[in-house]
Amino acid sequence: MKPSTLSLLRRADLLVIAAVFLVLGGVLTIQRTTDFVIFCIFVLAYDLLYGYMGRLSFGHMLYLGVGAYAAALSAEHLSGNPLVALLAALLCGALVGLVLGPIIVRTTGACFALINLAFNQVGFFMAVTALSDWTGGEDGMSAFYDPVLGFDFGDPWVVFGFSLICLLAVVYLMKRLIASPFGVLLRSIKENETRVQFLGYDTFRYKLVAFVISTAVAAFAGGLTIINYVFVTPSFIDPGRNVEVIFACLIGGAANIYGALTGGVVFMIISNYLPNYIERWEMFLGLVLLVLVFRFRAGLWRYLAALVARSGAKEVVS
Repeated sequence: MKPSTLSLLRRADLLVIAAVFLVLGGVLTIQRTTDFVIFCIFVLAYDLLYGYMGRLSFGHMLYLGVGAYAAALSAEHLSGNPLVALLAALLCGALVGLVLGPIIVRTTGACFALINLAFNQVGFFMAVTALSDWTGGEDGMSAFYDPVLGFDFGDPWVVFGFSLICLLAVVYLMKRLIASPFGVLLRSIKENETRVQFLGYDTFRYKLVAFVISTAVAAFAGGLTIINYVFVTPSFIDPGRNVEVIFACLIGGAANIYGALTGGVVFMIISNYLPNYIERWEMFLGLVLLVLVFRFRAGLWRYLAALVARSGAKEVVS
């Protein structure tokens, strides 16, 4: 029996993902496509908590902003090497996750969502006022990076290629993580945490590790964002923008790596290009979400995958 189209795509998924973004790079501006790539990394970080662990967060912009500011401050005070800046962003994101995680992961449901939002509000206030001498306050700050091994990160194509490699690495690592016993345990915690505890697992420890991974990857996306735009403002940490990553997860389908990528691209297309044609584009986005809730509850990716699977089955039968 011939392998199905879906199985073939999964075997070469990294190549397919790279090809899709290369095509987008030829259609859209390269800096905008890079923004798509980075946002998909952010959605993958968020989906680890929301999709696989079943914890809805209203404050993930905090961790993106922490990574952006860490990368900018690294360029100003440590080194102009962009790799050092990304390492600083990753470590700062993990550190914030380690500090806040023991408080946050003890909560569930609305409390988990709102306590993340509360910390996001605190972080936004600190970036705008309390730490304005470091962050530039409402004006933000710029960051410029030196060439690395002959690659000039002031070249949009270099930033795009590097960001795409980072996305493929994150996808690969997330796939390995979700397929591992750790990933199985996360999904079990989502289904019934009490039963997992009854089996003798320390669910707090596993939730904390997942939370730290999510915050670190989100901060990494923030570091890539400032390398792409060479500036950071408080909008990078604005609590009101948390809806973006939540919508992306809902559009593509939670608890699915390809769904996160699909949702990230679709949301970015809607939010970046629909305002050129529709003044109240948010209303259109709301209608899209209503359709998804009532017609495509599993997200666009699973719906499309089901269509491909059915068409493949018909081919085999005929």
